[in-house]
Amino acid sequence: MQDIIGVLLMFAPLIAVLWLAGFADRARQRGQKDAAQVLSILSILFLALFYLALMGLGGLLQVLGVAARAGGFPPGALQGYQNMGVDPAKLAANLPNMGLSLWLPSLFGLILLLPPLRRLAARAIPIDPARTVHAVALSFPALIVVNLWFTVAFGLGNLASIAQFGASQGQPAITLPGLWFQEILLAVMGLIGVGWLSRRSLAETLQRLGIVAPSPRQVGGAFGLGLLLVPIALAVEYAGSRLGIGVSNDVQRLSEQLIGPLGQSIAGILTLGLAAALGEETLFRGALQPRFGVPLTALLFALLHSTYGLSLSTVVVFLVGLVLGLVRRRANTTTSMVVHATYNMTLGLITYLGLFQNF
Repeated sequence: MQDIIGVLLMFAPLIAVLWLAGFADRARQRGQKDAAQVLSILSILFLALFYLALMGLGGLLQVLGVAARAGGFPPGALQGYQNMGVDPAKLAANLPNMGLSLWLPSLFGLILLLPPLRRLAARAIPIDPARTVHAVALSFPALIVVNLWFTVAFGLGNLASIAQFGASQGQPAITLPGLWFQEILLAVMGLIGVGWLSRRSLAETLQRLGIVAPSPRQVGGAFGLGLLLVPIALAVEYAGSRLGIGVSNDVQRLSEQLIGPLGQSIAGILTLGLAAALGEETLFRGALQPRFGVPLTALLFALLHSTYGLSLSTVVVFLVGLVLGLVRRRANTTTSMVVHATYNMTLGLITYLGLFQNF
């Protein structure tokens, strides 16, 4: 239940901002200039306050980091982490970087909300700088950078130790309901972002997202492509390991703690495939790709997988994202969902059967 509440607290403000932005654009389309201006200001103001809160927290962490280096940090302040296998001294030393990871990308996201920056971005990607939804969408990637940078600054090894401690106390870091809830909220972000409940009917929204009934040929091709991606991904990781750039121990430990338990049951394997396909494809391939293009969307998709840090696994996710993007462009989002689900479930099945353990 705690993971569901945490996910809701994280996503609810962002969905609310998108919803307000959608109503602002609807009012603008209807010629209701005053209403459009008020709604646009509200949505951008709420997002700006969200960024300012992150910047304030980041500044606080940096102050605490300076205090720790000066010897003024309370000795027992981080001792709770020691019980989880985390070195408090090292965590305290990471505080400045953790703080920077919060305020610097947030500042960049705040700057991207400014009209001149939106007009500049419109020269490179097909967005309308006057539309509030596009302004919000342009700024949101800063949050992906915050998530990734903070995760790396905190330490993937530290996260693995905390996850292992939680599992030993009967509190797994990821539960099936929690994962489903997270991916459903990602899908809702995609739906709201393109105008559901504000500018478009559900049918129009699904059409804009590319969520349509695929042909039997598309389904068959997607299934085959999803299977083909698995040996390609394994080959890339194997080649990387031979070149000395394989998956880091921290990434492997964290993946085992977060994803490993899901690969121990059929329900978990199905969730890994179906939930991710629903949420990530709706948001990235459905909503973002028509505006950001295939390469940039694939990059954001890869960076979203923050538990891989910046590793070979991130490169693999980026390559998979490129393939999914091309599938979306040539067919539709539903077909890319089938590819994604097949790929994830096949990897989960390999784990379940214990294959390639020494790969």
